[in-house]
Amino acid sequence: MLEFSLLPIGSMLLRLTFFSTTYTAAAASSSTPTVVCVAGQCLEGFSNTTLGMTISASGAQTSALLLPGQYTTTTNPQLLHDLLTSSSASLSPSTGFNSSSVSLPLTVALEPGLAIYSNTLYGGSSGFSSLPTSPVGNSSTPLSAQSLALSSDIWATIDVGSTNRVVFWDSVPDFAQLAISGSLSLVDMQSSACEPACSSNGVCTSSGSCSCASGFTGASCESCESGFFGSSCQACPSGCLDCDDGISGSGKCLAFNITNAPSTCNCLNGECGSNGQCSCNAGWTTADNGTACAKCASGFFLTSTGDCKICEIGCSACADITGDCQTCKSGFTQDANDKTKCDAEPTSTSSGTVCPDGSFGSGATCSRCSSSCQTCNGATSNDCIICASGSYAFNGSCITADPNGVCEGTGLIADNNKKECDTCGAKCTSCGISGFTTASTVNQLQCKGCLPGSFLSNGTCVSSCPAGTFISSQDNTTCTACDSSCSTCAGSSTFCLTCANGGLAANGQCVSTCPANTVAANTTKTCLNCHPDCVSCSGTAFNQCLSCPPDRPVLSQGRCLPVCGKSQFFDSTSGSCQACDSTCSSCSGSGPSNCLACSSSSQVLKAGTCISANCNGTADVVTGLGVCLSDLVLVPQASGSGSAAPLPSITGLTQPTVVTQSSSKRLQWWEILLMALGCAFIFLAVIWFWRRRARKQRAKRTKAFAQAKNLDQSTSWRWRLVKFGEKLFGHRASKRTYPEPAPDPFPGLEDSEALKLMRLRNAEEARHHQEMEKLMLISDYQYPPEKRSSYYPPSVLPSLHNTGNSRRHLNVVNSAANRLSGPSLYSQVTGVPRNSPEPRQPVKKDLITSRFSGSSMSASTVHSMNSRDLTGRPHTPAEQYAMDVRSDYLIDTSTPEHPSDHAQWLQPTHTGATVPSKNPFRR
Repeated sequence: MLEFSLLPIGSMLLRLTFFSTTYTAAAASSSTPTVVCVAGQCLEGFSNTTLGMTISASGAQTSALLLPGQYTTTTNPQLLHDLLTSSSASLSPSTGFNSSSVSLPLTVALEPGLAIYSNTLYGGSSGFSSLPTSPVGNSSTPLSAQSLALSSDIWATIDVGSTNRVVFWDSVPDFAQLAISGSLSLVDMQSSACEPACSSNGVCTSSGSCSCASGFTGASCESCESGFFGSSCQACPSGCLDCDDGISGSGKCLAFNITNAPSTCNCLNGECGSNGQCSCNAGWTTADNGTACAKCASGFFLTSTGDCKICEIGCSACADITGDCQTCKSGFTQDANDKTKCDAEPTSTSSGTVCPDGSFGSGATCSRCSSSCQTCNGATSNDCIICASGSYAFNGSCITADPNGVCEGTGLIADNNKKECDTCGAKCTSCGISGFTTASTVNQLQCKGCLPGSFLSNGTCVSSCPAGTFISSQDNTTCTACDSSCSTCAGSSTFCLTCANGGLAANGQCVSTCPANTVAANTTKTCLNCHPDCVSCSGTAFNQCLSCPPDRPVLSQGRCLPVCGKSQFFDSTSGSCQACDSTCSSCSGSGPSNCLACSSSSQVLKAGTCISANCNGTADVVTGLGVCLSDLVLVPQASGSGSAAPLPSITGLTQPTVVTQSSSKRLQWWEILLMALGCAFIFLAVIWFWRRRARKQRAKRTKAFAQAKNLDQSTSWRWRLVKFGEKLFGHRASKRTYPEPAPDPFPGLEDSEALKLMRLRNAEEARHHQEMEKLMLISDYQYPPEKRSSYYPPSVLPSLHNTGNSRRHLNVVNSAANRLSGPSLYSQVTGVPRNSPEPRQPVKKDLITSRFSGSSMSASTVHSMNSRDLTGRPHTPAEQYAMDVRSDYLIDTSTPEHPSDHAQWLQPTHTGATVPSKNPFRR
């Protein structure tokens, strides 16, 4: 029996041996009848296919092998439906398939990757390789198989023989039916879901993202992570803080990690100890903000270069930058010519004699100074003011210097001008003057060591090495000069990053033209490596390729890709992708005889050509497998000489699915309770909304009625304030503050018909009585003198004053029988007019034609008038109305009754008018 396993990519090479086994022979190798199903059809027979999942259920007639596809509760036939919907259904997946339980809809699909089978038609021993998680490089895996299955959206590059490289996009049921031959080796396998395609340093996963190799980054894994360099994105050397990184970088260290830097212990110009304390350089102390070694100590001043230098002898405090002495020590006075110095006061004897240099006053005489002193104020070496030549002041004593000018036991430099031991510099840990003599000056000082983080360059400590130098890899401190051919260098003096004299730097060498697989960068005068995907390029990006390597031969829009599209093949002659024949879903070359899979679902592959499938029982081949179901399952047929052995009878194998509706399920008690509570809630909600709407409508009607009757009790803020004060202080209700009439809260509300009619009647009555007043009063009486205009002559009419009095008198004396209405009982008792309108009574005589009855006349608006006679001529409408309403005031002039009542009747006077007067109040 053939043993088979799919080894990881890069393992030993095994050759694929083709077997000339026909479909029938392959299928007949299985002696036990099985049921093989696709969605919509099942066949019972003999099959050696192991691709898919086997479904079984307790009590079922048989198990069935499910080929890739989707299965639902309505999938035919009935046998398949019964197995899928059985409560005890279980699945047994084959190699490359994964499913733990039956969950509808059920999708049977190969996991992302490639499965190979030792026999044709996906039979025999099988092996599976999932998608790689990192690029496989230039290695390959030999394949020993006769059929191959690929999951959807996966392509696999396979070397056939030694020269032909073929890209497979579809499953192959039989390699013998392809137009290729030779040993097979798997070179690459990726998903086609990534857009844009991954670079050579990444692999496309089934999720549509690129999985990058170590050190690479980017959406397509096209660049190096920070701290990695080169075409393979190697890590920069250890100890590098910064290196020439990037996919075109050299990896040379440009800056080193600083260990034990002063900043690690909040220090500026000192060294951090193991205990975390900072030891300051000479002349420095802790600053006011707490930073150690950040301020000049007492007796030192800050120079323009950032160093702390000692003040001149005799000066206890001096100014920064200039060094001018601000305070002289006791026994010293500031030099009149040099503000930086303080001169010692001369010593003298008791008699006042000034002692010369080298002596000091001792009583009545001058005594010699110590041999260590040039001037002194005492006999010992500790009394020196200025030390003798070759010795220097330090902490009140004079010490000598070594041949490098370093004061003995101090680490300070000897200053011949100041005659003192001075500091080396802010960042210097040690210094010296080569060939030191008494004629040496401090500007000859050379630093020999620097604090961590500073670099030694030409005897000074600097924060970074200047141009033309590089940090020595021997001590990571000294700045070393580059070779004369380099403008800048790294790692060594001869590895040029940029070249002098206009040359181009390529991999550390200065050249006149860039070598192959590099591109010139005119701005930096360097030759940069092309992207690893490219052979030649116009730039360093992965989409700037001009030519491609053999493993990525397809040049498309500046990208070098490993494969063409699914319906294309790579033509090595033209170096481009060409379309497959229309009958091919994928192909290995031009024409209809180089198909790898067929584009039509009714065709199968035969010797590289797509021919009609002629499937039994169905018109289409199995989707994704390129073979008929009847080819996978051998159903015995009766021969001419005898009958075939009968297969076990299986119910529902060919019958369509009948989905039976399950009987109604009895509701649980809690379901009934929830339904009842829900209905009750809905009912209460409806009642609540209905009552709320009714209250709103009732409130609108109440407001409208109160507004019509002037009963609206809405008040202004002033009235509410007064009422609040009355309640607060217990005051009696105020009669001076009346609520202001409130605006209509419902301006758009339509009044009832009764309210409309009442308002219209009131308005008509008011207008009518105003017109009658005009008719009865205008031009009847004389205006008072003070109102009379000088333009008009004196009127012949009687005065209005008397008339008014007479009218008021008439109103009082009129009896209740002569009025339309009488005062209310409340008014008669209290003498206060009633607030509501007086009750109305109908007019007893015929009224004029009007839209309202006489009962609508208000007695309070009818004016009293004097009786007069209106007989003897036709009555005008006004006269007729006056007769109807106040007939008791009209008298016959022929029988003069009540002469006092008629004293003011007008006498007709001819005014020249042709039309006689219509005034009813003229005789």
